Amino acid sequence: MILSPTLYCCRTILRGRCSQTSQRVRQTDAPIIVKTQKLTASASDVVSLAQGIVHWKPPPQAMDAVVASAGDHSLNQYGSGAGLPALVKALQHKLATQNGLDKCEVMVTAGANQAFTNVVLTLLDSASKAVLFKPYYFNHLMAIQMTGGADNVIFGRCDAESWHPDLSWLEQCLQSKDKPTMVVLVNPNNPTGVLMTKDELQRARRLCEAAGVWLIVDNTYEDFTYDGREHTCVSGPNVINIFSMSKAFGMMGWRLGYIAYPDAELAADSELGFQMAKVQDTIPICVTQISQVAALGALEAGSPWVKQQVQGLAKNREAILDALSPLASGKDSGVAGGEGAIYFWAKLPSGCEDDEAVVSWLVKEHKVCVVPGSACGCPGYVRIAFANLEESKCKQAAAQLKQGLQQLVDQGSKLLHTSPASHSGVGTTAAPCEDM
Repeated sequence: MILSPTLYCCRTILRGRCSQTSQRVRQTDAPIIVKTQKLTASASDVVSLAQGIVHWKPPPQAMDAVVASAGDHSLNQYGSGAGLPALVKALQHKLATQNGLDKCEVMVTAGANQAFTNVVLTLLDSASKAVLFKPYYFNHLMAIQMTGGADNVIFGRCDAESWHPDLSWLEQCLQSKDKPTMVVLVNPNNPTGVLMTKDELQRARRLCEAAGVWLIVDNTYEDFTYDGREHTCVSGPNVINIFSMSKAFGMMGWRLGYIAYPDAELAADSELGFQMAKVQDTIPICVTQISQVAALGALEAGSPWVKQQVQGLAKNREAILDALSPLASGKDSGVAGGEGAIYFWAKLPSGCEDDEAVVSWLVKEHKVCVVPGSACGCPGYVRIAFANLEESKCKQAAAQLKQGLQQLVDQGSKLLHTSPASHSGVGTTAAPCEDM
């Protein structure tokens, strides 16, 4: 559209006078998954091992419940901010019987990301400090950034070999005068795919409780554990647990998560639920009610159905682990994960630390996409998902990834310097992972 000189001048003047978008949002990282989706779409026949989703559909009970309730006019109205009473009751039963969390209040949210944002808005002021362990889940950092806390995140260390959070570092951090308001753990971990033990979680809980600090545990991948490992939860007056139904039940688009927090008698702050309800009423008012009906149906299918789906990922895990074998060299293995969640975490070959260029190169040259580690605060690494494709497609993607990684190992950074693909990376930035 061609603007007349008068309209052009008016627009220029208005742009000069109008306020800019907020610094809070400007300081917030751009969503990496949107970037990888655009990168994947930039070339033909690219398969993605980037986004952390599952390939299966919700259980039949979920869809049956939706169909049966389609004519229920009450679902067109606003519902309870905490969630449908029947769903809240069912979740409390699940928390007590499966997670060992008694006397919990529940708030149903539009996914675990909204649950975390509710918690951030409830607990943190703009000057409050929060601990995220590197590598962190990118949406957690984004939630803190956009609420004004971009400059107040304390990045914790993980063990260099196991990638489990360094709790000795946390103990020292909590003893400082300028201690954080809250500590965040993701278990099983996104992006590393490691699983904290019960003893580790209990130690973190005790340290935070003694310091008067909130402990937030994101249990999104609670059902995804392997090789006989088990996920556990901890509770306490200062502990808030976050859960999701997206991955286990294949309900990503239904946007259903929930917060489990101590009731008024047990909570470190008796007004926790009351204050968090303000946030809930301001953002969604209530979660879409038909999604809550689907969740009720999914809970009928329950843990046995989920376990069957997770067991079906065995071949995918094997294929991706084999694809990463070029990066594993004896004791100095560059590959971690596979204990829980749906990810492996891998260190790129020496000379190929520009993970953004590597990701772009893999898309252009080998038709496969992964997430650059810089999106999680650790340049020089990549996150690889193994649940988003059915077995045959995952094997093909793994073969393409293995070929690309072997080429990087053999020929190094000169591939990135000579390939046109290296000039169109995904555009994330982060300090080195060791700088924590």
